[in-house]
Amino acid sequence: MRLRILAIFTLLFSVIFMPFWLSVILGLVAVFYFPKFWELCIIFLVSDLLYGIPLERFWNISIVSFLVSILVIISVEYLKKKLKFYS
Repeated sequence: MRLRILAIFTLLFSVIFMPFWLSVILGLVAVFYFPKFWELCIIFLVSDLLYGIPLERFWNISIVSFLVSILVIISVEYLKKKLKFYS
């Protein structure tokens, strides 16, 4: 439990102070390491609320990383069920 809380604060720190690509890498590691890491969606929603701007190529949606994080979590959880070494 302590490790999960430490991961949440580390990811939140990286979203606020570090480059976006580092936050994405840390988020992917956390999704694969922890079961059902839905905190990633909340943290990327905070990131979108702080730094997100509507982009025309994404239909003027400013919460793109939040939506992508939901898709990533759902797909990784499905993938974990199919792999043998995740039980």
